Amino acid sequence: MALTVADLEARFNDPQLLDSGAPLAHDAQQLFDTTIAHLERGDIRAARRDADGNWHAVPWVKRAILLGFRLGKVSEMPGPAPFSFLDKHTFPTREFRVENQVRIVPGGSTVRRGAYLAPNVVCMPPMYINVGAYVGRGTMVDSHALVGSCAQIGERVHLSAATQIGGVLEPVNAAPVVIEDDVVVGGNCGVYEGTVVRARAVLGAGVILTRGTPVYDLVRETVHRATADQPLIIPEGAVVVPGARRVSSPFGEAQGLSLQTPVIVKYRDDKTDAATALEAWLR
Repeated sequence: MALTVADLEARFNDPQLLDSGAPLAHDAQQLFDTTIAHLERGDIRAARRDADGNWHAVPWVKRAILLGFRLGKVSEMPGPAPFSFLDKHTFPTREFRVENQVRIVPGGSTVRRGAYLAPNVVCMPPMYINVGAYVGRGTMVDSHALVGSCAQIGERVHLSAATQIGGVLEPVNAAPVVIEDDVVVGGNCGVYEGTVVRARAVLGAGVILTRGTPVYDLVRETVHRATADQPLIIPEGAVVVPGARRVSSPFGEAQGLSLQTPVIVKYRDDKTDAATALEAWLR
């Protein structure tokens, strides 16, 4: 009998299903395979946005992914000569067809099983998209970029070369990194630990964002920080560049030390839009 999404959610909310001390359920493989199929179609996601715009993890989906690691056995996976790979057999490379309308430019890119790529996504080589990730329509994932497990990438986003979008698979209640629609992420940026970048923001090359990173807003004269209940949130339309702040300890002052600090220098305007307009021609 075919399993519905409601069936899957009920089963993966049963704590005994993933109890490492208990034998696997007789239908564990079917539960895993069906959930992965829903993820690859975009029917379900590892995170959801509520009516107030806040993002939350979907723990049962993450439990389904974790079940795949328990089910899997390390096996050899063939790759382009002269390479071969060893991984759990439950997580092979995803295969795409023309009807998927996803562009994967030749040159060594990999999309792992259980990731969703919407139509008109462009993958420039080499890049990597991990299990549980969601990549929205019209997004470009540039060379040497990483989209980590369960990361949520919106529509018409540009992840520039060497961008690192962190994955958050465990703990299952932890929210993944979220990049909302129409965001431009500059080269060599790193976004980690459940950070949320709101729509139309621009991260300049080299910006690093983590849960512990304070972001200084020169426009609104405030400091954006994560709290016990909320991740670090970059406001909609913010333009963020790398900055520095002086170390205030006597030793730090004596040595002339400073700490890396992202700074919001403006909010997106017509000039910013003109600077990013070429994005549309590349898709």
